[in-house]
Amino acid sequence: MLGAVLLILLLFFVSQPVLNNLQKEHKWLKAGLLNQLYWYHMFFGLVYWTYAQLNRSDSVMYFWSYRNYQNWFDAFEPGTLFIEWVNYPFAKWLGFNYDMMMFFSTWVGFWGFVYFYCLMKENLRFNPKFEGWDAITIFMFLPNMHFWTASLGKGAYIFAGLAFLTYGLSWPGKRIFHIILGGFICYMIRPHILFAVLIGMGVGFILGREKVPLYQKYLAALAGIGMSILVYDQLLVFLGFDPNNVVSSFEEETALNAQRLQSAGSAVDMTSYSLPMKLFTFWFRPLFIDSPNVLGIAVSFENALYIYMFSRIFKKSFIDYIRIAPAMVKMSAVVFISISISMTFVMSNLGIIIRQKSQIMYYMLFVIVAFMDWEKTNRIKKRAAIYNRIVEEERRKRELAEAAT
Repeated sequence: MLGAVLLILLLFFVSQPVLNNLQKEHKWLKAGLLNQLYWYHMFFGLVYWTYAQLNRSDSVMYFWSYRNYQNWFDAFEPGTLFIEWVNYPFAKWLGFNYDMMMFFSTWVGFWGFVYFYCLMKENLRFNPKFEGWDAITIFMFLPNMHFWTASLGKGAYIFAGLAFLTYGLSWPGKRIFHIILGGFICYMIRPHILFAVLIGMGVGFILGREKVPLYQKYLAALAGIGMSILVYDQLLVFLGFDPNNVVSSFEEETALNAQRLQSAGSAVDMTSYSLPMKLFTFWFRPLFIDSPNVLGIAVSFENALYIYMFSRIFKKSFIDYIRIAPAMVKMSAVVFISISISMTFVMSNLGIIIRQKSQIMYYMLFVIVAFMDWEKTNRIKKRAAIYNRIVEEERRKRELAEAAT
């Protein structure tokens, strides 16, 4: 464990130049807050490490996998093998032990929070409040989000990849590196999620309110269609579907996955649920009445916050906002809804649901705080209009009074 402690300290100092550069780019960024986030996330790395000592964890399999390969690139394939490919040079060449590799992966997950934080902050005019507290800061410290992104496994890497990619797409001309790195990680771990993000970005770019030349919108649409055609067969094969009979193979695969997950414990039979109920289960369960264990009870508090935040958008004005929302907001909504719907057809185990939704929940939280930001902007504009009208009426009264005298 001493090696892991030294690695945590080393990674903290390695992180400082990157955080300082981000602070130079974003003047509003508080490096102190992100340093607190670092130690908070490392604490959850310790929590997960303890959890893995007492329960079966795939992190053990990922670590010892380097013994199965003679060459590093033998594991260079999309999917689970990619984590083994990442693990190989650290375990084989640098002599990282299991503890060190766990906390290195925790560090990778930490960057997901950093870039999602930057994404939210730079796209809002104000700081949305939750009972007087900064809502985005609360989102960054949600326990469940940290627990499942703090171990050696796909969770930490796909979360960081999505953050890099989305942050890069918010300003593509200046952030090519983030787009490439995030796109690479997402493709190597879950190509279908990268596919959903790119489709969402295309929709947002085309329908967003930004003043984009019409020819660029058509080019983006054509590029999305072309990419869909190119990767369609490969994506279906990766997901285990038959390209020649997609519907039946999809039904067979989802039914099989549901059976597997139900047999894993904490089962929820979602096969008879309607789509709205499936989505509710995926987003908000477990709640206190159906929490399977202590972890489920802790997650229930977080789910209660999600329900409250979701309730903020059940307004007619939200529809008005979505129609004129920026491209990044539309993209986040499309990504969140599309991935949620696809996951509800294969998820039927609360443990898996808790883990999987942590990868995409920030997208919807971003949509919600962007809507709250828009509402506050409108309130300020209305107050300013009323104030200006009052000032104008007072000016006219003075002018009439002076003219009368």
